[in-house]
Amino acid sequence: MTAGNRSSCSVSPASDHQLAAHYYADNARQLQAAVTENVLLARDTYRVRLACPELARQIVPGQFVMLRVPECDDPLLGRPFALYDTVPDVSGEPVGVDIVYLVVGKMTSRLAECTAGDRLELWGPLGNGFSVQPTEHLIMVAGGIGQTPFLALGREALGHRRYGQRARSAWAGKATLCYGVRSAELLAGADDFRAAGIELLLSSDDGSVGHHGLVTELLEQTLARQSAADCRIACCGPETMMEAVAKIAARVAVPCEVSLETPMACGIGICFSCVVKARQSDGSWDYKRTCVEGPVFDAEAIVW
Repeated sequence: MTAGNRSSCSVSPASDHQLAAHYYADNARQLQAAVTENVLLARDTYRVRLACPELARQIVPGQFVMLRVPECDDPLLGRPFALYDTVPDVSGEPVGVDIVYLVVGKMTSRLAECTAGDRLELWGPLGNGFSVQPTEHLIMVAGGIGQTPFLALGREALGHRRYGQRARSAWAGKATLCYGVRSAELLAGADDFRAAGIELLLSSDDGSVGHHGLVTELLEQTLARQSAADCRIACCGPETMMEAVAKIAARVAVPCEVSLETPMACGIGICFSCVVKARQSDGSWDYKRTCVEGPVFDAEAIVW
């Protein structure tokens, strides 16, 4: 990276229904927001906090924003990042958003170098967030960096924080996060989830933290302890993991939503680079855009 490339910073289920206007980016804002902090949470994993009250008042769990470094042409396009949480002021009004990201390429490498006072371009809120469906037990399943949408979702479900211009009420009696990582050094945000009153069940591929094995095994154990009728599942992470979770949910007849991590270019439904196969009501399938008809889908709608 050269100094010349930068200015300041080194669901609704998928179906064949007619899309409502709120699926599109009509209400999204494009702005520059100041970085107020950018802190390391785990190996190669950071939380960046952005001052953007207008966006913070609108966004709901499961939605995302597109981020871009101003006056930087490599990468030229923005990148999608899920809402981790909103940031309230002393009166409880949302004044900023938190984004958690894993450093894996040029854009995230540039983000990791940002410090307080730098500015980022962003547009949002984008996409279709998680639905609000009353349940006794919300079970969230995450793999890798897929935990990022679930702090806000868990807080909302338990009634600890409200999101969006039309505040949604508490809708779960209990919230559990089954969170799988490759190793303990990649575990990010565990204290945040515990502080929010979310039960945290951990697994790791190498046995360095929690259950030594797959996160889907934690899900199976959790479901075995109660009636399937009392549960709902929300899932985000690697596609193979989400497919496995979807199959478990279908087998035990538990409703399940998945938040897809499909790569996208525009974020507003124009380029059709983020399409996924989704089932239609007549049994056929069609392509749906993750950025506007998702990223949250009914797991049964996805053609894995």
